[in-house]
Amino acid sequence: MAPRRSPLQTQGMVERVTVVAFGGVQSLDVAGPWEVLTGANRYRTAHGDERAYDLRLVGTEAEVASESGLVMVAGALGEPVSGGTLVVPGGRTAAAGDEHDDLVAWLRGCRPTRLVSICSGAFLCARAGLLSGRRVATHWSLSRELARRFSDLTVDHDALYVHDGPVWTSGGVTSGIDLALAVVAADHGARVAQEIARWLVMFLHRPGQQAQFSGPVWLERATDRRVAAVQRAIDADPAATHRVDDLAAQLAMSPRHFQRLFARETGLTVGRYRTELRLETAKRLLVQSDLALDVVAVRAGFGSAESLRRVFGERLGTTPGAFRARFSTL
Repeated sequence: MAPRRSPLQTQGMVERVTVVAFGGVQSLDVAGPWEVLTGANRYRTAHGDERAYDLRLVGTEAEVASESGLVMVAGALGEPVSGGTLVVPGGRTAAAGDEHDDLVAWLRGCRPTRLVSICSGAFLCARAGLLSGRRVATHWSLSRELARRFSDLTVDHDALYVHDGPVWTSGGVTSGIDLALAVVAADHGARVAQEIARWLVMFLHRPGQQAQFSGPVWLERATDRRVAAVQRAIDADPAATHRVDDLAAQLAMSPRHFQRLFARETGLTVGRYRTELRLETAKRLLVQSDLALDVVAVRAGFGSAESLRRVFGERLGTTPGAFRARFSTL
Protein backbone atom coordinates (compact mmCIF):
# COMPACT_ATOMS: atom_id res chain seq x y z
CA MET A 1 0.00 0.00 0.00
CA ALA A 2 1.61 3.26 -1.10
CA PRO A 3 1.67 6.16 1.38
CA ARG A 4 -1.12 8.67 0.79
CA ARG A 5 0.24 11.99 -0.44
CA SER A 6 -0.64 15.40 0.95
CA PRO A 7 -1.67 18.09 -1.57
CA LEU A 8 1.81 19.61 -1.45
CA GLN A 9 3.49 16.30 -2.23
CA THR A 10 1.02 15.58 -4.99
CA GLN A 11 2.50 18.67 -6.61
CA GLY A 12 6.00 17.25 -6.19
CA MET A 13 6.94 19.49 -3.25
CA VAL A 14 8.45 18.81 0.15
CA GLU A 15 6.47 20.42 2.95
CA ARG A 16 8.30 23.09 4.91
CA VAL A 17 7.98 22.69 8.68
CA THR A 18 9.04 25.52 10.99
CA VAL A 19 9.47 24.67 14.67
CA VAL A 20 9.70 27.57 17.12
CA ALA A 21 11.93 27.60 20.21
CA PHE A 22 12.03 30.14 23.05
CA GLY A 23 13.60 30.49 26.47
CA GLY A 24 12.00 27.98 28.85
CA VAL A 25 10.58 25.78 26.08
CA GLN A 26 9.77 22.16 26.93
CA SER A 27 12.49 20.32 25.02
CA LEU A 28 10.35 17.22 24.43
CA ASP A 29 7.70 19.38 22.75
CA VAL A 30 10.39 20.22 20.20
CA ALA A 31 12.26 16.93 19.97
CA GLY A 32 9.23 14.60 19.98
CA PRO A 33 7.45 15.94 16.88
CA TRP A 34 10.83 16.58 15.22
CA GLU A 35 11.79 12.90 15.56
CA VAL A 36 8.42 11.76 14.23
CA LEU A 37 8.62 13.98 11.14
CA THR A 38 12.25 13.03 10.57
CA GLY A 39 11.14 9.41 10.85
CA ALA A 40 8.70 10.02 8.02
CA ASN A 41 11.60 11.29 5.92
CA ARG A 42 13.61 8.15 6.70
CA TYR A 43 10.70 5.90 5.81
CA ARG A 44 10.05 7.59 2.48
CA THR A 45 13.68 7.76 1.35
CA ALA A 46 14.14 4.10 2.35
CA HIS A 47 11.25 3.27 0.01
CA GLY A 48 12.62 5.31 -2.88
CA ASP A 49 10.40 8.36 -2.38
CA GLU A 50 11.30 11.99 -1.80
CA ARG A 51 11.54 13.06 1.82
CA ALA A 52 8.30 14.37 3.27
CA TYR A 53 9.30 17.36 5.36
CA ASP A 54 11.93 20.11 5.30
CA LEU A 55 12.39 20.94 8.99
CA ARG A 56 13.98 24.04 10.45
CA LEU A 57 14.28 25.23 14.03
CA VAL A 58 13.97 28.97 14.62
CA GLY A 59 14.15 30.78 17.91
CA THR A 60 14.11 34.02 19.79
CA GLU A 61 17.83 33.52 20.44
CA ALA A 62 20.64 31.71 18.64
CA GLU A 63 21.07 29.42 21.66
CA VAL A 64 17.78 28.63 23.36
CA ALA A 65 17.82 27.11 26.85
CA SER A 66 14.91 24.80 27.54
CA GLU A 67 13.17 24.61 30.91
CA SER A 68 15.32 21.58 31.79
CA GLY A 69 18.54 23.37 30.85
CA LEU A 70 19.08 21.64 27.52
CA VAL A 71 20.43 24.20 25.04
CA MET A 72 19.29 24.13 21.42
CA VAL A 73 20.86 26.00 18.51
CA ALA A 74 18.22 27.78 16.43
CA GLY A 75 18.09 29.99 13.38
CA ALA A 76 16.65 33.48 13.51
CA LEU A 77 12.88 33.92 13.41
CA GLY A 78 13.14 35.96 10.22
CA GLU A 79 9.98 36.83 8.34
CA PRO A 80 6.71 35.41 9.71
CA VAL A 81 5.82 32.00 8.32
CA SER A 82 3.65 31.93 5.21
CA GLY A 83 2.45 28.51 4.10
CA GLY A 84 3.79 25.17 5.26
CA THR A 85 3.47 23.81 8.79
CA LEU A 86 4.23 25.88 11.89
CA VAL A 87 4.90 24.01 15.15
CA VAL A 88 4.59 25.98 18.40
CA PRO A 89 5.75 24.01 21.48
CA GLY A 90 4.96 24.78 25.08
CA GLY A 91 6.91 25.30 28.27
CA ARG A 92 6.44 26.64 31.77
CA THR A 93 6.68 30.25 30.63
CA ALA A 94 4.37 29.87 27.63
CA ALA A 95 1.17 30.21 29.67
CA ALA A 96 2.25 33.48 31.27
CA GLY A 97 0.38 36.50 29.96
CA ASP A 98 3.32 38.88 30.11
CA GLU A 99 6.18 36.90 28.59
CA HIS A 100 7.39 36.27 25.03
CA ASP A 101 5.72 39.41 23.63
CA ASP A 102 8.17 39.53 20.70
CA LEU A 103 7.42 35.93 19.81
CA VAL A 104 3.65 36.52 20.03
CA ALA A 105 4.01 39.54 17.73
CA TRP A 106 5.91 37.37 15.24
CA LEU A 107 3.30 34.62 15.47
CA ARG A 108 0.57 37.19 14.85
CA GLY A 109 2.01 37.79 11.40
CA CYS A 110 2.27 34.08 10.53
CA ARG A 111 -0.09 32.51 8.01
CA PRO A 112 0.79 28.81 7.94
CA THR A 113 -1.15 26.27 5.93
CA ARG A 114 -1.17 24.09 9.03
CA LEU A 115 -0.68 25.14 12.65
CA VAL A 116 0.49 22.58 15.21
CA SER A 117 0.40 23.63 18.86
CA ILE A 118 1.92 21.42 21.55
CA CYS A 119 0.87 21.59 25.20
CA SER A 120 0.94 25.17 26.57
CA GLY A 121 1.99 26.48 23.17
CA ALA A 122 -1.76 27.00 22.80
CA PHE A 123 -1.46 30.09 25.02
CA LEU A 124 1.09 31.68 22.69
CA CYS A 125 -1.05 30.86 19.65
CA ALA A 126 -4.20 32.16 21.33
CA ARG A 127 -2.49 35.43 22.25
CA ALA A 128 -1.50 35.77 18.60
CA GLY A 129 -5.08 35.20 17.45
CA LEU A 130 -4.24 31.99 15.60
CA LEU A 131 -6.82 29.84 17.42
CA SER A 132 -9.91 32.05 17.36
CA GLY A 133 -13.11 30.09 16.92
CA ARG A 134 -11.31 26.73 17.10
CA ARG A 135 -11.76 23.68 19.29
CA VAL A 136 -8.42 23.08 20.98
CA ALA A 137 -6.55 21.01 23.55
CA THR A 138 -3.76 21.84 25.96
CA HIS A 139 -2.16 20.29 29.04
CA TRP A 140 -4.82 19.04 31.46
CA SER A 141 -3.49 21.24 34.28
CA LEU A 142 -3.89 24.39 32.15
CA SER A 143 -7.08 23.74 30.19
CA ARG A 144 -9.38 25.63 32.58
CA GLU A 145 -7.05 28.61 32.55
CA LEU A 146 -6.93 28.61 28.74
CA ALA A 147 -10.74 28.57 28.55
CA ARG A 148 -10.99 31.37 31.13
CA ARG A 149 -8.52 33.66 29.39
CA PHE A 150 -9.65 33.05 25.81
CA SER A 151 -13.42 32.88 25.59
CA ASP A 152 -13.28 32.68 21.78
CA LEU A 153 -11.90 29.13 22.03
CA THR A 154 -13.69 25.86 22.71
CA VAL A 155 -11.31 23.96 24.98
CA ASP A 156 -11.58 20.19 25.11
CA HIS A 157 -10.41 19.52 28.66
CA ASP A 158 -9.80 15.79 28.22
CA ALA A 159 -8.64 15.19 24.67
CA LEU A 160 -5.13 14.00 23.95
CA TYR A 161 -5.15 16.08 20.80
CA VAL A 162 -7.67 17.90 18.64
CA HIS A 163 -7.77 18.45 14.88
CA ASP A 164 -9.97 21.38 13.82
CA GLY A 165 -9.49 22.35 10.20
CA PRO A 166 -5.90 23.54 9.64
CA VAL A 167 -5.28 23.72 13.40
CA TRP A 168 -3.89 20.76 15.36
CA THR A 169 -3.45 21.10 19.14
CA SER A 170 -2.31 18.60 21.75
CA GLY A 171 -2.29 18.02 25.48
CA GLY A 172 0.84 17.72 27.56
CA VAL A 173 4.36 16.77 26.53
CA THR A 174 4.35 13.21 25.11
CA SER A 175 0.95 13.78 23.50
CA GLY A 176 2.83 16.00 21.05
CA ILE A 177 4.30 12.79 19.68
CA ASP A 178 0.82 11.32 19.29
CA LEU A 179 -0.24 14.47 17.48
CA ALA A 180 2.78 14.36 15.16
CA LEU A 181 2.01 10.71 14.35
CA ALA A 182 -1.56 11.73 13.51
CA VAL A 183 -0.23 14.44 11.19
CA VAL A 184 2.00 11.91 9.43
CA ALA A 185 -0.91 9.48 9.15
CA ALA A 186 -3.06 12.22 7.60
CA ASP A 187 -0.32 13.09 5.13
CA HIS A 188 1.06 9.67 4.25
CA GLY A 189 -1.20 7.00 5.71
CA ALA A 190 -1.38 4.95 8.89
CA ARG A 191 1.28 2.47 7.77
CA VAL A 192 4.01 5.13 7.76
CA ALA A 193 2.94 6.42 11.17
CA GLN A 194 2.83 2.89 12.55
CA GLU A 195 6.36 2.16 11.36
CA ILE A 196 7.66 5.37 12.96
CA ALA A 197 6.00 4.45 16.26
CA ARG A 198 7.68 1.05 16.14
CA TRP A 199 11.06 2.70 15.64
CA LEU A 200 10.34 4.94 18.63
CA VAL A 201 9.20 1.90 20.66
CA MET A 202 5.94 3.54 21.59
CA PHE A 203 2.25 2.76 21.62
CA LEU A 204 0.53 3.40 18.30
CA HIS A 205 -1.34 5.29 18.47
CA ARG A 206 -3.52 6.90 21.05
CA PRO A 207 -6.71 8.34 19.53
CA GLY A 208 -7.15 12.09 19.85
CA GLN A 209 -10.32 11.77 21.91
CA GLN A 210 -8.65 9.41 24.37
CA ALA A 211 -8.39 11.18 27.72
CA GLN A 212 -4.95 12.49 28.60
CA PHE A 213 -4.95 10.27 31.67
CA SER A 214 -5.55 7.10 29.67
CA GLY A 215 -2.30 5.19 29.76
CA PRO A 216 -0.42 3.99 26.69
CA VAL A 217 -0.30 0.23 26.74
CA TRP A 218 2.57 -1.88 25.44
CA LEU A 219 0.32 -4.37 23.68
CA GLU A 220 0.56 -5.96 20.27
CA ARG A 221 -1.16 -3.89 17.59
CA ALA A 222 -3.31 -5.81 15.15
CA THR A 223 -2.58 -5.67 11.43
CA ASP A 224 -6.10 -6.82 10.59
CA ARG A 225 -8.05 -3.58 10.17
CA ARG A 226 -11.16 -5.02 11.85
CA VAL A 227 -9.32 -6.04 15.00
CA ALA A 228 -7.35 -2.78 14.96
CA ALA A 229 -10.67 -0.88 14.93
CA VAL A 230 -11.81 -2.84 17.99
CA GLN A 231 -8.53 -2.07 19.75
CA ARG A 232 -8.97 1.63 19.06
CA ALA A 233 -12.52 1.54 20.40
CA ILE A 234 -11.40 -0.13 23.64
CA ASP A 235 -8.40 2.20 23.95
CA ALA A 236 -10.60 5.27 23.54
CA ASP A 237 -13.05 4.27 26.28
CA PRO A 238 -11.63 1.73 28.75
CA ALA A 239 -14.63 2.12 31.07
CA ALA A 240 -17.17 0.95 28.48
CA THR A 241 -18.49 -2.63 28.68
CA HIS A 242 -17.00 -3.88 25.38
CA ARG A 243 -18.85 -7.20 25.51
CA VAL A 244 -17.51 -9.83 23.12
CA ASP A 245 -20.95 -10.47 21.63
CA ASP A 246 -21.43 -6.76 20.89
CA LEU A 247 -17.97 -6.32 19.39
CA ALA A 248 -18.41 -9.41 17.22
CA ALA A 249 -21.82 -8.23 16.03
CA GLN A 250 -20.33 -4.89 14.95
CA LEU A 251 -17.95 -6.82 12.69
CA ALA A 252 -20.66 -9.22 11.50
CA MET A 253 -18.76 -12.19 12.98
CA SER A 254 -19.69 -14.95 15.33
CA PRO A 255 -18.32 -14.40 18.85
CA ARG A 256 -16.20 -17.54 18.55
CA HIS A 257 -14.60 -16.50 15.25
CA PHE A 258 -14.06 -12.96 16.51
CA GLN A 259 -12.30 -14.15 19.67
CA ARG A 260 -10.03 -16.46 17.68
CA LEU A 261 -9.12 -13.63 15.28
CA PHE A 262 -8.54 -11.15 18.11
CA ALA A 263 -6.29 -13.58 20.01
CA ARG A 264 -4.34 -14.45 16.87
CA GLU A 265 -3.73 -10.76 16.09
CA THR A 266 -2.93 -9.53 19.61
CA GLY A 267 -1.83 -12.58 21.55
CA LEU A 268 -4.52 -11.86 24.16
CA THR A 269 -8.17 -12.60 24.68
CA VAL A 270 -10.54 -9.64 24.53
CA GLY A 271 -11.03 -9.86 28.29
CA ARG A 272 -7.31 -9.87 28.99
CA TYR A 273 -6.69 -6.96 26.61
CA ARG A 274 -9.47 -5.00 28.28
CA THR A 275 -8.06 -5.69 31.75
CA GLU A 276 -4.52 -4.71 30.75
CA LEU A 277 -5.73 -1.42 29.32
CA ARG A 278 -7.86 -0.67 32.37
CA LEU A 279 -4.97 -1.43 34.70
CA GLU A 280 -2.66 0.96 32.85
CA THR A 281 -5.38 3.61 32.85
CA ALA A 282 -5.85 3.25 36.61
CA LYS A 283 -2.10 3.49 37.19
CA ARG A 284 -1.93 6.70 35.18
CA LEU A 285 -4.90 8.22 37.01
CA LEU A 286 -3.40 7.33 40.38
CA VAL A 287 -0.04 8.95 39.74
CA GLN A 288 -1.19 12.00 37.77
CA SER A 289 -4.33 13.03 39.63
CA ASP A 290 -5.68 13.29 43.15
CA LEU A 291 -9.00 11.68 42.26
CA ALA A 292 -10.60 9.54 44.94
CA LEU A 293 -10.03 5.81 44.58
CA ASP A 294 -13.64 5.03 43.74
CA VAL A 295 -13.58 7.67 40.97
CA VAL A 296 -10.36 6.20 39.57
CA ALA A 297 -11.96 2.75 39.60
CA VAL A 298 -15.02 3.93 37.66
CA ARG A 299 -13.06 5.93 35.08
CA ALA A 300 -10.66 3.07 34.48
CA GLY A 301 -13.50 0.61 34.03
CA PHE A 302 -13.22 -1.47 37.21
CA GLY A 303 -16.53 -0.27 38.59
CA SER A 304 -15.62 -0.18 42.25
CA ALA A 305 -12.66 0.53 44.49
CA GLU A 306 -12.84 -3.03 45.79
CA SER A 307 -12.44 -4.47 42.28
CA LEU A 308 -9.52 -2.15 41.66
CA ARG A 309 -7.82 -3.24 44.90
CA ARG A 310 -8.29 -6.88 43.98
CA VAL A 311 -6.69 -6.47 40.53
CA PHE A 312 -3.80 -4.46 41.95
CA GLY A 313 -3.18 -7.14 44.55
CA GLU A 314 -3.33 -9.98 42.03
CA ARG A 315 -1.31 -8.31 39.28
CA LEU A 316 1.06 -5.94 41.08
CA GLY A 317 1.25 -7.30 44.60
CA THR A 318 0.39 -3.94 46.11
CA THR A 319 -2.56 -1.66 46.81
CA PRO A 320 -3.66 1.34 44.72
CA GLY A 321 -2.89 3.60 47.68
CA ALA A 322 0.64 2.29 48.05
CA PHE A 323 1.19 2.58 44.29
CA ARG A 324 0.06 6.22 44.36
CA ALA A 325 2.23 7.04 47.37
CA ARG A 326 5.31 5.69 45.64
CA PHE A 327 4.85 7.00 42.10
CA SER A 328 2.62 10.07 42.34
CA THR A 329 3.83 13.05 40.32
CA LEU A 330 1.75 15.57 42.27
